[in-house]
Amino acid sequence: SWDNALDVRRTMVMLYRDQAIQVAVGSEGWVRKILSEDQASSTSDHLDEIWATEIPALPIDAEAVQGEIYGQIQDMQGRFNVNNLLDADGQTHQPSLEQFKRLLNALGLEERFAEIIADWIDADQTESIPFGAEDPLYTGLTPPYRTADRPILSVSELAAVDGMDRSSFDILLPHVTALPGRTPVNVNTASAPVLQSLGTNITLGDAEGLIALRENGGFSDYGGVFAPLVEADLASDGFSETTSYFQLKAVVQIDTVRISLFTILYRSPNSSDVIPILRSLGTT
Repeated sequence: SWDNALDVRRTMVMLYRDQAIQVAVGSEGWVRKILSEDQASSTSDHLDEIWATEIPALPIDAEAVQGEIYGQIQDMQGRFNVNNLLDADGQTHQPSLEQFKRLLNALGLEERFAEIIADWIDADQTESIPFGAEDPLYTGLTPPYRTADRPILSVSELAAVDGMDRSSFDILLPHVTALPGRTPVNVNTASAPVLQSLGTNITLGDAEGLIALRENGGFSDYGGVFAPLVEADLASDGFSETTSYFQLKAVVQIDTVRISLFTILYRSPNSSDVIPILRSLGTT
């Protein structure tokens, strides 16, 4: 009887998990519609739009499923894209490297992480001077492993780079992302440290003033505001007021089972098409 009860419970948990995943994936359709309608009705993306509000807890009320779903949509271009560290040839892009160093400084982290991460994703095995790290360092660890030598698919990879401890990773995580190719920073949604990274003369006070200035619908003239502040090497493609990449975090709870689905959504700037390009599943 005891074994039978355990089998029944185990089966029900597996069923609830599968149902929760299907509900979470189904929520993507609703979010895609929100982002598509936003594209059609707005010329910029900012934190006063409907997509930027948290998705309230909504009941899941069906004959076979009882539970709730909630979550949020985040603008991934409000963060520094670590893949910007590569140029078209797979080598380190120096202006973006300097930008990343400014971000690390703003967060109180060591600048050396910029060169270490650049070495992790660049195509060669030449260590940056003076803080780079390539295969000779990582293969000497226990257990040994190698550098990726390619663009990062998930920022979780940064936990593997030399010297990255849990505290530093937690500080850095909210301000970085890993997106395909080069992407500009959306100044309407970027955090204060990310705004500071755009120029050598942007202080924390300046960044906080810019955040206050963009309230109530974003910057009315973002180009006029940032052109004098952003470094010349980043002025052409380093900042923007629109976004193509968003992340949906959908949390579903059914009975005692809770799952979290993270989906990166790409919205074409030339149409209202919104497609999921990456999913990852976690538990909370």
